[in-house]
Amino acid sequence: MLLAIEQIRRMRGGAQSHLMRCSDGHYYVVKFQNNPQHRRILVNELLGTRLAARLGLPTTPPEIIQVSEELIRLTPELCMEMPRARVPCQPGLQFGSRYPGDPRRLTLHDFLPDEQLRRVENVYDFAGMLVFDKWTCNTNGRQTIFYREPVEEAAQEWRGAEVSPSPTAEAADGASGYKTRMIDQGFCFNAGEWNYPDAPLRGLYARNRVYEGITGMESFAPWTARVEKSMTERVLADIISDLPPEWYEDDYDAVTRLIEQLYRRRARVPELLLSAKNTTRQPFPNWR
Repeated sequence: MLLAIEQIRRMRGGAQSHLMRCSDGHYYVVKFQNNPQHRRILVNELLGTRLAARLGLPTTPPEIIQVSEELIRLTPELCMEMPRARVPCQPGLQFGSRYPGDPRRLTLHDFLPDEQLRRVENVYDFAGMLVFDKWTCNTNGRQTIFYREPVEEAAQEWRGAEVSPSPTAEAADGASGYKTRMIDQGFCFNAGEWNYPDAPLRGLYARNRVYEGITGMESFAPWTARVEKSMTERVLADIISDLPPEWYEDDYDAVTRLIEQLYRRRARVPELLLSAKNTTRQPFPNWR
C-alpha cells in the first residue's frame, strides 16, 4: 500500500480524480471513495484493471493508496465540487492508477488524428479491449491515452505529462511510434449498479479506424480464449481478495454475486461481439 504525499492538480472527468505524488516516487491518478459517480467505482477500477492485465492488455499499474486526513486538511483543492458545495475528499484507502511520471516530460493525448492513429504500434489491442469491455459490460465508451517515447527513452519505463487533446506536428521528430494504454474501467459492471445490461454499441471506441485489422471472429480469438480458459473461479477469487471492504460497504455478498455472474458470462462474449458487428454503425469495416 502506498501513501499519498502531495496533490498536483485536479483531473478532468466525472469522478473528479486528482493527480498525486506518492511514497514510491511515482504519480497516480487517484479516485476517492466519495467521488460523485459511486463508491463502487473504486472496486470496478481495481478489479477491471487487474482483469485486463491478466488478459495481456495494455493498462496502467493500479495501486491502493492511503490518503491521510492531514493531507486533505492542508490541501483545499482536495475536494469534490458538488452542485451547491465543496466537499472535502474522504480520507482513507483510495484507488490509484499510475500516471506516466514527471508531468514535465512526455506528452499524453486522449485523441489522435487519423494519420497518427494509423501509426499506433499496438492498435491491435483495441480488439482485445473490446473483448474485455463486452465481457465486463463496460457501459461507457472505451477510454484510452496515446503517447510516444523519445528514441533515447523508448526502452525505459514510460514517463509522462498532462494529457493534451491532440499532438502537434513538431512532436513527430526524434520519437518512436505511438502507443496506447487503456484507462478508466470505472463503468465496467454498469458502474455502481453491478449488473450487466448489454447493448451492442457499449464498450466500443469512438473511431472505427482502430478496428480496421479485424477481419472476422478469429481476430478476437487470442483474447476470447483467455477469457474462457484462463479466468477460472479461483483466479477471479484471488483478484478480489484484497479489495478494501469500505469500497463495497462491507457487502461481500454483492461482490460474490458480481464475480459469479462475470464467470458465467465468459461464453457469451462471441455473441456480444457479433451484436456489435451487426449494428448500423458497422464498427469493423473489413470484417468479411
